Amino acid sequence: IPRNISLQNGAVPGERSKQDKSVKRGNWGNQIEFVLTSVGYAVGLGNVWRFPYLCYRNGGGAFMFPYFIMLVFCGIPLFFMELSFGQFASQGCLGVWRVSPMFKGVGYGMMVVSTYIGIYYNVVICIAFYYFFVSMTRVLPWTYCSNAWNTPDCAGVLDGNLSSHAALNLTHLFNTTQKRTSPSEEYWRRYVLDLSDDIGNLGEVRLPLLGCLGVSWVIVFLCLIKGVKSSGKVVYFTATFPYVVLTILFVRGITLEGALTGIMYYLTPQWDRILDAKVWGDAASQIFYSLGCAWGGLITMASYNKFHNNCYRDSIIISITNCATSVYAGFVIFSILGFMANHLGVDVSKVADHGPGLAFVAYPEALTLLPISPLWSILFFFMLILLGLGTQFCLLETLVTAIVDEVGNEWIIRRKPFVTLGVAVAGFLLGVPLTTQAGIYWLLLMDNYAASFSLVVISCIMCVAIMYIYGHRNYFKDIEMMLGFPPPLFFQICWRFISPAIIFFILVFTVIQYRPISYNDYVYPTWAISIGFLMALSSVICIPIYAIYKVCCSEGDTLLERLKNATKASKDWGPALEEHRSGRYAPAFSPSTESHLEVQPLQPEKSRSEVPAASPVQGSNGSAHSQDSRL
Repeated sequence: IPRNISLQNGAVPGERSKQDKSVKRGNWGNQIEFVLTSVGYAVGLGNVWRFPYLCYRNGGGAFMFPYFIMLVFCGIPLFFMELSFGQFASQGCLGVWRVSPMFKGVGYGMMVVSTYIGIYYNVVICIAFYYFFVSMTRVLPWTYCSNAWNTPDCAGVLDGNLSSHAALNLTHLFNTTQKRTSPSEEYWRRYVLDLSDDIGNLGEVRLPLLGCLGVSWVIVFLCLIKGVKSSGKVVYFTATFPYVVLTILFVRGITLEGALTGIMYYLTPQWDRILDAKVWGDAASQIFYSLGCAWGGLITMASYNKFHNNCYRDSIIISITNCATSVYAGFVIFSILGFMANHLGVDVSKVADHGPGLAFVAYPEALTLLPISPLWSILFFFMLILLGLGTQFCLLETLVTAIVDEVGNEWIIRRKPFVTLGVAVAGFLLGVPLTTQAGIYWLLLMDNYAASFSLVVISCIMCVAIMYIYGHRNYFKDIEMMLGFPPPLFFQICWRFISPAIIFFILVFTVIQYRPISYNDYVYPTWAISIGFLMALSSVICIPIYAIYKVCCSEGDTLLERLKNATKASKDWGPALEEHRSGRYAPAFSPSTESHLEVQPLQPEKSRSEVPAASPVQGSNGSAHSQDSRL
């Protein structure tokens, strides 16, 4: 067929036009939707409340060096691997394991991790919603110490009766006894959470938080009601507006007195720290967790791409955007904290915090010092809500896609909105205990254990399964078939050697650095820590359990034969659409099956060995023509 004939995606005259999209599963409306969704997924609350603090604690500007080294050698390669994996097979985190069925437990492990994160992540979003709503007032409720929930230890920086003598006493308290509690901290602990004294003492459900949790889940459900078709439109706002807010807060922050001191605290390099293993470990861990590797979300989002999309380019853009956002957020956070420290006459280290302590105590208190403080508070918490929702969309879609792809029949595909509703309702009900008076204890327990070392184990096994069980040569050929070029040599080396070594280093570092969890002065009891370990184990244990099950069900007389059959790629592994199944994936169909080519699952009648590996004439329908204009 002459090349100059205008064909659609390699179709020939007389044959149905080839589609580069899946009618059955759906696709992104365009490539911008995928990039924005992935940016929203990768850029989350951790970029704002964890990275700046890690940077300041680990040598300031010196931390940037190991951080970007880890990004290049571990972050971007793993990101590219997961995107290409999902895009090639057009399947969620379960379906992709047709590549080596024995390792399907990795997919189940990803689902378990996404379930845990999805439950507690939306509770954090609901608290941000609560603060967002209560900020719609003339005076922020955590400004003064004159409220019913305040204690005698409360010392506000803006109390009307705060004389110069009292201000000196305040500074003295800060520098010596450390007993001073801010109105924002008392508001957080004694009013919003009404914190109980023990993780086992659940107390009552905090109804305002429960209401906000319902609002949060309803919003997530409505945005995902039509899958990627609806969420792809929402991310135009949720993924971009946080940058507008960050910029507004940055401009406001750097104009304040003392802002430069805070930024210098954040950036001043302590080069002696660069030889500290903890700094490198923190850098690797932050890159790994920040990008969302091994959650299953990247595979899921990429599975809705068109087959020939350049996911290599996308992975670099998204990874760099994520890390640049982290650095940018550090300026926003530390400029305001520097201003607050200057106002109080204390060192920046006295007001620096991370996690919920930064988002709901330190930063809100600093905002009370600004003119029109409710406006800045509304903007800040709106930004947190959008950052959280971007990640939550993908967590829910990961679970729904895995369920729908696994069942795979027309009945459940048509009822996908009901599956989404079912998962959302289950997530809401499981999140209710986290809105009790002991809820924050459970939330931090899940954050520390459910999604920590288990992610590292899952990612390590995924690398080994693809590179060494399925085979790196096979995978590189798959990528060349999809993108038109093989992965660059740098990525080939990283995937096979460097990235797995770094992941193993993170695992060892996590084990060595392990300390039992605590929250402020509260030390978790042994039984609670045991539950944390069980949560961590519950995702990893899926891998050996499913592997044993698969080996037992596989054909073969000896254990070795069963292992070989359990790890061998299944017959329906490969591109989802017939028009893309060329070369070693090309099936031989009888002419009667031609009408079912577009979305039918593969039922090859001949083994692959009977199909010439690079035949230029054997088409997907048995006729003599070029299979794909790209090959």
